[in-house]
Amino acid sequence: MKVPIKAILLIVFYIVMVTGCSRKKDNFVSRNYHAVTAEFNALYNGYLALEQGRNSLNESYNDDYWEILPIERMQIQEDIVLPGQSKNENFNRAEEKAVKAIQKHSINIEGREKNPQIDEAYLLLGKARYFDQRFVPALAAFNNILNKYPTSDKINQVKIWREKANIRLENNEIAIKKLKRLLDEEELEDQDLADATSILAQAYLNTKSVDSAITQLEIAANATKNNDERGRYRFIQGQLYNTLGYKDSANIAFDKVIELNRKTPRIYMISAHIEKIKNFDYETGDKYALLEHLTELEENRENRPYLDKIYHQIGEHYLKNQSDSLAVTYYNKSLRTNSQDKLLVAKNYETLGDMNFDKSMYEVAGNYYDSTMASLVLNSKPYRVIKRKRDNLEDVIYYENIARVNDSILQLVNFSETERLEYFESFVEALKIKDEEEKAKAEAAERNAAGLATIDNKIGNQSQNNAAPNQAALFYFYNPTTVAYGKNEFIKIWGNRTLEDNWRWANKTTSSAGNNASDINIVDTASDEERLDPQFYISKIPTEEKAIDSISKERNFAYYQLGLIYKEKFKEYNLSKNKFQNLLSSNPEERLILLSKYNLYKIYQLLGENDEALIAKNEIVTNYPDSRYATILNNPDLANLKDENSPENIYEAIYTQHENQQYAEVISKCENYINVFDGDPIVSKFELLKATATGRLFGYEAYKKAINYVAITFANTEEGKQAQKIEEELLPKISATDFIEETEDVSTNFKVIYKFENTELENIEMFQKTLDSVLKNIKYYNLKTSVDVYNPNTTFVIIHGLKNAQVAKTFDQLLTKEDKQKITKPYFAISSANYQIVQIHKNLDTYLSLSNK
Repeated sequence: MKVPIKAILLIVFYIVMVTGCSRKKDNFVSRNYHAVTAEFNALYNGYLALEQGRNSLNESYNDDYWEILPIERMQIQEDIVLPGQSKNENFNRAEEKAVKAIQKHSINIEGREKNPQIDEAYLLLGKARYFDQRFVPALAAFNNILNKYPTSDKINQVKIWREKANIRLENNEIAIKKLKRLLDEEELEDQDLADATSILAQAYLNTKSVDSAITQLEIAANATKNNDERGRYRFIQGQLYNTLGYKDSANIAFDKVIELNRKTPRIYMISAHIEKIKNFDYETGDKYALLEHLTELEENRENRPYLDKIYHQIGEHYLKNQSDSLAVTYYNKSLRTNSQDKLLVAKNYETLGDMNFDKSMYEVAGNYYDSTMASLVLNSKPYRVIKRKRDNLEDVIYYENIARVNDSILQLVNFSETERLEYFESFVEALKIKDEEEKAKAEAAERNAAGLATIDNKIGNQSQNNAAPNQAALFYFYNPTTVAYGKNEFIKIWGNRTLEDNWRWANKTTSSAGNNASDINIVDTASDEERLDPQFYISKIPTEEKAIDSISKERNFAYYQLGLIYKEKFKEYNLSKNKFQNLLSSNPEERLILLSKYNLYKIYQLLGENDEALIAKNEIVTNYPDSRYATILNNPDLANLKDENSPENIYEAIYTQHENQQYAEVISKCENYINVFDGDPIVSKFELLKATATGRLFGYEAYKKAINYVAITFANTEEGKQAQKIEEELLPKISATDFIEETEDVSTNFKVIYKFENTELENIEMFQKTLDSVLKNIKYYNLKTSVDVYNPNTTFVIIHGLKNAQVAKTFDQLLTKEDKQKITKPYFAISSANYQIVQIHKNLDTYLSLSNK
């Protein structure tokens, strides 16, 4: 049987190819076979995977245009990746292809690589590792090329990529040195030049050399053939010029970005427009031309994805021109675009909050600040700034509400009977109109519900083959009429409630922008007949002199606190001045007059109103010559020295007594200085210190009562909040009075206690000294003594350091005969846990009766 000639030739050709393409042979066939196979198989697929990975990085990366943009768009992730894992499967695949090309197609004979594609494989390997954020392995791959393939045609690219890896590893000085050497020694062109200078610019930025970075970016922007890169480099140039204060140069750079138009990503062009607008000089520039420009940007359909930024900038324009209502409109438009720029959203909310704060709409401002914080990174510096402002606003809201409500009540008190009747008749008419509107809405809701039920019945009777009805259309909350009715009914029944746990509780009622809690309670608790009777409301106006005086005092104290808050926390000196002036014109209590006048004096100085300051000073010196404020005004140098009679120094002295367990004296002095400094912010500190001393001297129940007083009376101070925390968290933990069984397994620390009546105080110090000398003679134990006040009549001398119940109970057996003669006073032993209960609840007699059984 004859074998076909073609088959024989095919077999021969296959044998020649297999034997001739060995990686151990350096011949034409072997070199070209492995080069072509590596380039058009492994490396081709590897670069495809690399490009896919880079595209996914670009799509997921969001530039922060509020900061200087990085040269390269790549988000560094802090997540820890275990060996063998990858942050992006595309880069993992590219790395695998590069490794495959090296392993299967490398022709290394006598230490020299014969396959010209292997350096390309190592370059791919380094790039894949770089974009996968494994910079040290990437650096190793690039160095491998430089060491083994110094004549590679990719050598300049490799040097650039190596320095990119060095920069990511924060070796900026090394990168600058080597890149400058590369630019000096080699004549780079086109993209290689753009890559080298742009990455050098990043190294300069990292080392705060802004001028050098601008120069390198100019070279990169001119050299690159990629318009995306050119637009980015020009925009960064403009940002850098702005940081240096060169607005004209910045605008030229932004104009170059705008000239690229559709050749570069539109976000660069829009951002360039906005940055130019930010640089606009409102004193000398053409405001009408600027507004026309902003309007063109707003109306351009291509700019729709960026309306959040455009609306915000239009809002800024109107705000600077004092067109507040238009500014608010555009800030709200920006918010309604559902922008993905969290910082932009935060700035919109913050600006709206500031605008409402300036209008004294503090509750609304507080809500805007809450929204601002929700859009900021938790615990970041901007977040902390807004949180501090929001926390301070709590006090403002609280006292402004008190001032507003009490002013309204006092105004009604001063009305004549005719004025009261006219006022409440108009109020009742407004209620009737509101009731009619709600009734109309309810009837509309009922008709709508009946119509839906009819439609539902008809649909139910249709054939089963028909399409199912849209159940969503029947859902209660999809019907705006029923929802509006439901909201009104809820507010009517419950009032305004914050979305939180236990919202039904009576103490959770909060005030709304137009009403206060007392309004809601009076209206909502009245019967239908009473609600529409003006005389019902007139009867609620206080008439007793004592009640009116109390309301007046509460209002005056609110004015005083607001004056302090605006002065000390917000530096709003005009607002503070108004509050203190209102207070002084409202017949305030004597205790607030001097403090208010002195604060007004300081405010006049801060505002540069020297004549007013002089008048305030003379009033204080003349009318209160013996006060410490008069002393300070007569001797200004004393203000810079330590004032021993200042509230702060007095508090420190009393606190030192507290640390020395002089609790009775602390309580007495705190009560005295609370009256002396009544109205001063430091009063809350004295009250909390008094509560603590009370607890140490009289026990749990007295402490609980005192802490509750501080928490309620000073709810909006730091001390009040601390007391609230103690009340909620600490008191429940120490409320138990049951003693713990004293066994060696449970209680490992014991105390030996000698009890002294306070009539024997002179003997305590001598007894402790004798006891210390005796304890030195006891071996194997490290014993120490202390003195603890138990109650107003009893003090303990305590021995610490015993670990065994039996040893503690028979402590005297550890003493020598001589020492027993020195220490004859009776004692008792107690575990540390039970001693804590005894000190907290002052139930020593109960413990002793139980231990003696």
